Amino acid sequence: MRTKSHPPQPAATPAPANKLHPRNRHQGRYDFPHLIEMDSALGNFVSVTAHGEQSIDFADPAAVKALNRALLQASYGIQGWDIPPQNLCPPIPGRADYVHYLADLLAADNRGVIPKHIQALDIGTGASCIYPLIGHSEYSWQFVATDINAASLANAQTILNANPSLAKHITLRLQPAAAAIFQGIVNDDEWFDLTLCNPPFHASKAEASAGTQRKWQNLGKQNNQTEATLNFGGEAAELWCAGGEQGFIQRMIEESAQIPTRCYWFTTLVSKSASLPGIYAALKQAGVQQQKTIAMSQGQKQSRLVAWTFLNPIQQAAWRKLRW
Repeated sequence: MRTKSHPPQPAATPAPANKLHPRNRHQGRYDFPHLIEMDSALGNFVSVTAHGEQSIDFADPAAVKALNRALLQASYGIQGWDIPPQNLCPPIPGRADYVHYLADLLAADNRGVIPKHIQALDIGTGASCIYPLIGHSEYSWQFVATDINAASLANAQTILNANPSLAKHITLRLQPAAAAIFQGIVNDDEWFDLTLCNPPFHASKAEASAGTQRKWQNLGKQNNQTEATLNFGGEAAELWCAGGEQGFIQRMIEESAQIPTRCYWFTTLVSKSASLPGIYAALKQAGVQQQKTIAMSQGQKQSRLVAWTFLNPIQQAAWRKLRW
């Protein structure tokens, strides 16, 4: 019989201060001449700063999208990446960091070797499909990528159609119930080695708008755009939900407890440190066998991922032997 353990709230495993993961391809300054060679459209947004360096206006969503498209082509060979103007435009280096730390999480249980035969579940993949694209390109992992927005999945499918070598390794699924996470997605004959998620941060539209205004202020910009375009990309479900980040993750934990042996590591990003006490309480209530908090650092931004498993050590060993 599986016994429950209630580990104390763990300290986050530290990340190197202000540094990307060592395997992250996006270290140092962007090589804009090379990136423009890969995608000439980026050149329309590059200018020389007062310090004599090439850069873009990171407050311009079109410029960030052009940079992303060039980065994905230059670093991962991904062709034709694009997203609609209203969708969230992900920062590529930070998204890659999450994938690399997940690889370390798996390797820690596999004698330091990153397993290759991994089936991953991406919750809320969005129009960008960014985690499956990077995860398969870097580690050859297989992905099921879900979203509640059919239009976002249609755009993700367009990206996959432009990259047939990736498309056969990434399956898209529409979540039919907006309030559900794993329910209706995980089939009875499926097992996942890990799940990943970048949950909505905010609890309301007003809170999301306030967050956007802070971003503009931090960039030294005046936001004179209309409400429809005031965000740095992002539709409602990408930016806010009932209970915000903490509420979403608590619901994820509750649902994960309903499929405890169907996944080795459940994981999620946690943007706000204030969310952690509630998350740890939910994990204790769910009766997880093990949990980890791994710190990540990109520039001045501090984040972390939280991982949990319901498998005891004997079950974990059997899983690794069977699947890895």
